[in-house]
Amino acid sequence: MSGTELGLALSVFLACAVEAVEALTIVLAVGLTRSWSSAMGGVGAAVLTLGAVVAALGPALTALPLDALRLVVGALLLVFGLQWLRKAVLRAAGLKAVHDEEQAFAAQAAAAGQEGRADRRFDGYSFTIAFKGVLLEGLEVAFIVLTFGASQHRIGLAAAAAAVAVGLVALGGAAARAPLARVPENAMKFAVGVMLTSFGTFWGAEGAGASWPGDDAALLAIIPGVLLVSAAMVLRLRRTPSVTAGEAA
Repeated sequence: MSGTELGLALSVFLACAVEAVEALTIVLAVGLTRSWSSAMGGVGAAVLTLGAVVAALGPALTALPLDALRLVVGALLLVFGLQWLRKAVLRAAGLKAVHDEEQAFAAQAAAAGQEGRADRRFDGYSFTIAFKGVLLEGLEVAFIVLTFGASQHRIGLAAAAAAVAVGLVALGGAAARAPLARVPENAMKFAVGVMLTSFGTFWGAEGAGASWPGDDAALLAIIPGVLLVSAAMVLRLRRTPSVTAGEAA
């Protein structure tokens, strides 16, 4: 496995693990407080929907010319990566509330408890909430798998990394029957933001016709460079909290 493929697999794994933890919190909340069977039905329906999306879009993306594909993918990854990185920097600087899965679970469980009593055979609330949660988080997983995989024509590798991440999170949640609060989610989001921004920069420039010194080896300089700039921004923001003190969580 080349360095680029390893970076691709690691980026997909981390990003999908974050999304899986957030989806797991929603499913656990409605499953534990209302109906497991209906919640798992929602999960199954969402997985089937996501499978159809990937099956439809995957071949279309890989059919595009490589340069055009990398330009589009690079731009999309930059948009998503910079959004993730901005929020991660603000959280690390103490200017944005750190995402807490236990709080998210408590809020979701309280909302579920306020709804009408669950039917013994089928609970529409549990099904709908689980379906929406898994579908929304899953669409981000599908986007990451398709964009990373298609840009290197390695959708299989990206899908395998995503499957491992989702599988590990699901097993952890099933064993604990509780939110995975100890998972360093915010640190993972920081890492994912760095990786998405770095790969977006690399592939976007290549798609536009630029040549990187050392080709794929340039990522060994781009990734640490983005990380250093991000860390410097955290330190600067910690010293000037008034700049974004009103940032919402």
